Amino acid sequence: MDRGSSLGIMVALGGILAGLLIDGGNVGQILQPTAALIVFGGTLGSVMLQFPLEVVLRSFKELKTVFLFKEPSVEAMIGQIVEFAKKARKEGIVALDRDLPSVEDPFLKKTLMLAVDGTQPAELRDNMEIEMGNQTEQAERVIQVFDAAGGFAPTIGIIGAILGLIQVMQHLNNIDEVGRGIAVAFVATVYGVAVANIGLLPIAGKLRLRRRQADLLREMTLEGVLGILEGMNPRVLQTKLGGYLAEPAHKAAAGKEKRAGAGAAEMAQAGAARP
Repeated sequence: MDRGSSLGIMVALGGILAGLLIDGGNVGQILQPTAALIVFGGTLGSVMLQFPLEVVLRSFKELKTVFLFKEPSVEAMIGQIVEFAKKARKEGIVALDRDLPSVEDPFLKKTLMLAVDGTQPAELRDNMEIEMGNQTEQAERVIQVFDAAGGFAPTIGIIGAILGLIQVMQHLNNIDEVGRGIAVAFVATVYGVAVANIGLLPIAGKLRLRRRQADLLREMTLEGVLGILEGMNPRVLQTKLGGYLAEPAHKAAAGKEKRAGAGAAEMAQAGAARP
């Protein structure tokens, strides 16, 4: 579970509800089925009008990844690519054909498959960059769905408030009904603004961040396989791919290598000092 997403929405909703209760209100004041129907139904209809149905359905499937997501390990991917580079250097790149069934990442598996089949580096890069572009485009369309919905929801909430005020105007002879009706009418505006700023727009931002992370991982994977295909030294390849690590992890890896090198140097000096 993505703790940041779960805690974030709980903190946001908790803060709003706490402010409502401290101010003397109650939750029942904002539970209005009519307002919810107007906001959610109107927003969904607008999104379906703007985007193809399959894109809208895919966005619903991607919604669960905001809260349930396993972040891929860049370090593990680099380690796997380096091991492939070592094997290809010793036995030839065709030897990697036996390892293809064990590769879980579909992009790495397809890239390795093309490399094993004898695809030239330039052609391999062109083919996989086209696929990277297609995957990025598909992910961006899902993000655009949530961006658009976040723009529609507040406006539709205002429409709901206006519709409620129209109903209120028909009961001006009863001042108690007027006050209650105005309160109910503005709940639609609260729904629209809250759904957009607590849900839809942050979800779009989270998905956009993950899309960028996936793009970087695929870019690193492509560079790694091209390095294998070009016969790059595994240690040089590891150093090159290490540039894709996050800054803290990269520094930690560099620190480990430095400490290991220093330890080896001390052992060598000690051995040289012995008679």
